[in-house]
Amino acid sequence: MNCILLVDFGSTYTKLTVVNVDHQEILCTSKSFTTVQSGILEGYQDALDKLSDILKKNNCTIIDRLGCSSAAGGLKMSVSGLVKQLTSEAAKLACLGSGAKILDVYSQKMTGFDMKRLLDRNPDMILLAGGTDGGNTHCIVHNSKLLSMSGTTVPIVVAGNKSAYDIIENVFWDSGLDYRLVDNVMPELNKIEIDSAREAIREIFMDRIIDAKGLGAAKQLLSNEIIPTPMAVLRAAELLSSGTDENSGWGPLMIIDIGGATTDVHSVCDGSPTRAGVMQTGLVEPYIKRTVEGDLGMRISALSLLESVGTPLLMKFTGETKTAIESKCQVLHKKHEKIPENEGEIKFDEGMAKAAVNVAVQRHVGQVESIYSPMGMLFYQKGKDLSNIRTVIGTGGVLVHSQTADKILNECILDKQQPELLKPLDPEYVLDESYMLSATGLLSEKYPELSMALMNKYLVKIGGKTDET
Repeated sequence: MNCILLVDFGSTYTKLTVVNVDHQEILCTSKSFTTVQSGILEGYQDALDKLSDILKKNNCTIIDRLGCSSAAGGLKMSVSGLVKQLTSEAAKLACLGSGAKILDVYSQKMTGFDMKRLLDRNPDMILLAGGTDGGNTHCIVHNSKLLSMSGTTVPIVVAGNKSAYDIIENVFWDSGLDYRLVDNVMPELNKIEIDSAREAIREIFMDRIIDAKGLGAAKQLLSNEIIPTPMAVLRAAELLSSGTDENSGWGPLMIIDIGGATTDVHSVCDGSPTRAGVMQTGLVEPYIKRTVEGDLGMRISALSLLESVGTPLLMKFTGETKTAIESKCQVLHKKHEKIPENEGEIKFDEGMAKAAVNVAVQRHVGQVESIYSPMGMLFYQKGKDLSNIRTVIGTGGVLVHSQTADKILNECILDKQQPELLKPLDPEYVLDESYMLSATGLLSEKYPELSMALMNKYLVKIGGKTDET
């Protein structure tokens, strides 16, 4: 039996998935605690040992090994641009689209205090942007000089105004910095071009950061590069939406991943205005968009979730008092591995999840703004219109173990009390109950038909808004 081994070196667990290539099915899975400190291969081998009997029983031959990682914090990046809503935002989208976690986003000329804070956060990489091509050069040159004097050894991707590149290259070369010059993330006003920056980020992650995070030994065991786990999920989303030669795609879709530290939202759609009389304004966001809400988590971020969504919303979703909510969030913040043990704890977890979905999707989608003018009322759209999203896929422990996952995902749809938010109108809900999105993302480039077949087989439809009575 020909099989492929898929490895996800997570921040807590190392997860293995073995796929039967001949029958296009998942043969077995296992997990073990990730062992970054004692050597990444220790946890990997423990997880592999758990599968040995099944592999022998099925006479399994491993023909390929592919891996992704979010161990040791995953890929952490800091971003600098010129205008907050423009080049800084474009640079941020490029990083998120590369599977990174954003530590800081700076706009305009950085100060010495800003630079100290940036380096104290210990990013794995810095993306330096600013100015459209032929536009402002002062900001990006100023920030490059600050970096050159900082003594940093952190790799830098420069994706700003090309008119400044000769000066920046001289500055960085003289300082001995590790840098890459790539295409501007915003060559023209409101136009985003992030592919070149994403490719440079991916290459640096493979060449330098994998080894720095103790994954060098694991890299030798795998057939392909180790990519950030969020990038694997993005690849799965893209393939599932577009399809393959043999399998039709699902069309516009959204993925909501609720975790202990963050709630991640991915959308794959055009995002152009669908409402009559509405005009697009501002930054035109990418077809494949990812946002990460580090203050909306179920465990380590429980206290920040409480602060961000507010007590009234949690009271609505959990049915608990203000005092009880604060106490329970304190406990969950301290006990990261705690799982709900009774009906009351399950209800509280699900209430937190509803709040996380509600706010995370609200931040991800675009919105319509109305402006009075001599010509009457005008309507402008900022961000992506996700009204036509056909499918919402939920993943994460709280959804997988819930008996009412569809009710949690219902918080992603349009609320009549907030009609300006361009949320999905009437999507179908699907559950990633096998935790296989990152695994199929690993397969997507080399084995797209297999990847698509697995997603069609293991993503479980659980209803939708129109199923409510």
